[in-house]
Amino acid sequence: MKSLLLAACAALAIGSGALAQPARPPAAIFTDPPVDKANPARSEVLHIPSGGVQINGLAYIAAGPGPHPTVILAHGLPGNEKNLDLAQALRRAGWNAVTFNYRGSWGSPGDFSFKGNLDDARAVLAYVRAPENAKRLQVETRRLVLMGHSMGGWVTSQVAASDPELAGAALISAADMSAPSAAPKAQRVALAADNMEALAGVTAESMADQIATLGPYSFAAATPGLAKTRLLVLTSDDGLAPGAETLFMNVKKAGGRAAIVHVATDHSWNTARIRLETEILNWLGTLPK
Repeated sequence: MKSLLLAACAALAIGSGALAQPARPPAAIFTDPPVDKANPARSEVLHIPSGGVQINGLAYIAAGPGPHPTVILAHGLPGNEKNLDLAQALRRAGWNAVTFNYRGSWGSPGDFSFKGNLDDARAVLAYVRAPENAKRLQVETRRLVLMGHSMGGWVTSQVAASDPELAGAALISAADMSAPSAAPKAQRVALAADNMEALAGVTAESMADQIATLGPYSFAAATPGLAKTRLLVLTSDDGLAPGAETLFMNVKKAGGRAAIVHVATDHSWNTARIRLETEILNWLGTLPK
């Protein structure tokens, strides 16, 4: 996915992103919390209604009686890196984490589609906000954060831009899926063919046709809405940083409350997992309680 997105975003290059010195890792990254026998940490399998089916999800529920602030974590295309170590660190820090698989991905029923991914993320937010679910999952609904990696960062940008009730949004090596929309079809087919594992109901051709319709669903279009929430942008040495940096700068120009950190690692943060968790937990600690 990276190569075509890199070419499509090249015109947006603005130089290297903001560099920050790594902070001391929070204790939650390397220390289990005290055992709460009355309210232990637990997991719950979720079946979330979206688009006429029930997509798969998993709630990592923090120890304690709650309610707990909660992160909804959106994966990329196709989602080989699901950041489950991050979900566990969030839970140790007292946050719930909810992961999910889009329709037609990783065993969730239905057909995969890029626009459907946006609806699926909205469906997850609606699910955890429903009073009966919020009570069962111990979710503090006024402290919900949407967070996504790669394509999930694009999903986060589009959904958070139209959801002013979120406490914040975070983009991890985000890929603007609108960037290749104007590329030649052969390039779009190549992008899709490289990222079809674990996806159902699509072909490389059909995915290429879908990508061509994503022009209006851009980082630029999301900027006004993102300027109304607290935003964290994390970039890496994957070629996608310029697009995310431009988004950050535009959000700041629009008066938004945004922070950016660039780390010299790859797209999946394979060499910087502790740094990733540190930056996210520290940023979450700055959000209003």
